[in-house]
Amino acid sequence: MQNHNIKVGIVGGAGYTAGELIRILLHHEYAELSAIVSSSNAGNPVYQVHDDLVGDTDLRFASDLAGDEDVVFLCLGHGNSKAWLEKSNLPETTHIIDLSNDFRLEADAEFEGREFVYGLPEMNRSRIQQAQSIANPGCFATAIQLALLPLAAAGKLTDAVHVSAITGSTGAGRELTETTGFTWRTGNISIYKPFKHQHLGEIGESLRYLQPQAEVDINFIPYRGNFTRGIFASVYTPSELSQDEARELYRNFYADAVFTTVSDKEIHLKQVVNTNKCLLHVQKFGKQLLITSALDNLIKGASGQAVQNMNLLFGLPETTGLGLKAALF
Repeated sequence: MQNHNIKVGIVGGAGYTAGELIRILLHHEYAELSAIVSSSNAGNPVYQVHDDLVGDTDLRFASDLAGDEDVVFLCLGHGNSKAWLEKSNLPETTHIIDLSNDFRLEADAEFEGREFVYGLPEMNRSRIQQAQSIANPGCFATAIQLALLPLAAAGKLTDAVHVSAITGSTGAGRELTETTGFTWRTGNISIYKPFKHQHLGEIGESLRYLQPQAEVDINFIPYRGNFTRGIFASVYTPSELSQDEARELYRNFYADAVFTTVSDKEIHLKQVVNTNKCLLHVQKFGKQLLITSALDNLIKGASGQAVQNMNLLFGLPETTGLGLKAALF
């Protein structure tokens, strides 16, 4: 058990995931924010960018890390974490939790003497506890993997998987683009990157890790939703399991997973927004097993899961700092 404050650094401090990290860590009983780095905002109060933190902190953005951090979260754009590490002088003893996709795949897991462990606690808890560096999973990847891991672990993935999943506008990051602006997004829905989303690689590797003989196609259609946060995924595949057998399989698999719950009732997005929970619901329709999965893309899909991984690294209960409640109404 950690017996002193964990000194935390955040690099890329102006984005959505960094804002969520700051919000969570300010109320984490063992975390001390040492430096929040943003080259474009250095010297400015953090609440000028993350204005949900007005009244919560007087911290200011820094131009560099303090140098005494126990753990550094990299909240940089995809491809930028490698570039930052190449020019940083981060001590080998400093833990890294990277929120980009730079180190998630097996081919990228070793970098400059560091080995990045894939940070999905429901699959890799014991490896995370022993790790030096963590590759935090993607948001879609987390929702879809949690819907499929029990089947793969039981050797029950035997046919093609179909996924239809919708995400909020925060999934595209803070920078304003044509498809994230209010005028385009509101009252609208669209698909993007059908069958070729970048999260398919990490999903496939996890499923093969649990069921090495599995070579199933994952047919994934991602949707842009007209809301700000959350992911709702419908995942279905042919299965010989009955509904009762499937539900028992899922409940047993997640019996010790503090943030993943198999619900008896059908689920909806408001149950998970602003929490580190993933809710699952399992139903059988003819030969098709349908698993619905819901989580907050910025918390369980990013910053909350990153803090969950930090807790595991430092021997803390996974729930530390993550007792967050959904705003249901």
